Amino acid sequence: MMKMLLKILILLTVLASLPVIAQQAQEFEDYVVHYNALSASLITPEIAKAYGIRRSDSRALINISVLKNTVDQSATAVKAAVTASGRNLTGQTRNVEMREINESDGAIYYIGELSVRNMETFDFTVLVTPEGKKTPFKVKFRQQFYTE
Repeated sequence: MMKMLLKILILLTVLASLPVIAQQAQEFEDYVVHYNALSASLITPEIAKAYGIRRSDSRALINISVLKNTVDQSATAVKAAVTASGRNLTGQTRNVEMREINESDGAIYYIGELSVRNMETFDFTVLVTPEGKKTPFKVKFRQQFYTE
């Protein structure tokens, strides 16, 4: 039940962001890195408890997933080393500790949390190194957060 709720939340988050950003994914060779950042207050209490996420308007959650395209045009979730940092517009940098979540259906997510202020904007840099690769893929994106 919790897994299904998390998947629905992630899907709704991606769908809600479509008008603002056409696609929150970047392709690298035969991999696709999906990313998003949202207020931790949007997570349901049940999901937050199940995954150890601290719900708060002043907390943000970063979500990363890595898929590898196969010859039959399907995509498979893959493990990766993921590091993330965010730099706000005043130049303050925050490293975001990422942790891996493995679902029983094969889905793999990397999530991290950081504190944010109202209308604070972060330029995120995420380095993703899929298993078996030596060179990381670099994903950059900007997100503004609202806490009030």
